[in-house]
Amino acid sequence: MVSIRARLARRMLELSARLPGTAKPKFPSLEEVADGLKEEHKQIIAARRARMERMARRSPPPKETRIEPVDADGVPAVWISSPGANQDNALLYLHGGGYYNGSLTTHQGLAASIAGKANVPLLLIDYRLAPEHPFPAAVEDATRAYRWLLHRGMTPERISLAGDSAGGGLVVGAMLELKSSGEALPAAGVCLSPWFDLAMTGESIRTKASVDPILRPSDMPFVAWCYLGSADPETPAASPLYGNLAGLPPILIQVGTDEILLDDSRQFAEKARQMGVSVRLDIWDRMIHVWHAYARVVPEARRAIADIGEFLGSCWKS
Repeated sequence: MVSIRARLARRMLELSARLPGTAKPKFPSLEEVADGLKEEHKQIIAARRARMERMARRSPPPKETRIEPVDADGVPAVWISSPGANQDNALLYLHGGGYYNGSLTTHQGLAASIAGKANVPLLLIDYRLAPEHPFPAAVEDATRAYRWLLHRGMTPERISLAGDSAGGGLVVGAMLELKSSGEALPAAGVCLSPWFDLAMTGESIRTKASVDPILRPSDMPFVAWCYLGSADPETPAASPLYGNLAGLPPILIQVGTDEILLDDSRQFAEKARQMGVSVRLDIWDRMIHVWHAYARVVPEARRAIADIGEFLGSCWKS
């Protein structure tokens, strides 16, 4: 049974899109940007970024949360931790936002909730965004931050990666890049409503369009184009669904039934298991894209984040 608060949160999201001045501006089609980004397209991206910043103010981190700015080898970042956090382990967090949106401020509330349940310091990084910095900029920044943690004395089995939406895909994209370089992989990965397939082959892109209040199928090709540039959408570091997943660490995937990206998780989990990866796929009934962000009011979000903490605790070596 879906909680009343989850239904109310969903209804508020649906209504907000209909109010004057609050609707998300619609992205252009690929035909409209065939000759490159125009000024009006850049303005749409800027408006989307400003909207996410405004929305983040509704879900600030708890007052007792410690937030410390840091330079992770040239990647802007913040350490987020709760009182008494176990300093032996660390969680590297990669925010969502379609690779074109999100910042150190937009995801502090969600990151703080996860850090609290995992009981570890969390490093939230401000990776470079598209279209100003297309693929592989985000992957480069994620792997650079991971190596920075290693250079500070952390061992791979004490580090895990987590991320939501595009950041969930980036978690695995970064691990595939580390694997191809012959580097030691982290202890685990956590992917919330991940975007694993920038070629968008999943049926849920179409079948879930009417129930997903967050993502629009019509927007996705433009967002993917902004990030990919001239890269093939089946490039594994950008679309992990197409990678050689053998040898990856345990992965937890949480996704809702009412998401257009549902099949990204299903297809990825099936392929990963076939390649010998330990994958836990949790599909939450009637949940929407990254419902975890509404943990202040939605009990399903709090339960999902508690599950993340338990999963990570089982993966880190004691």
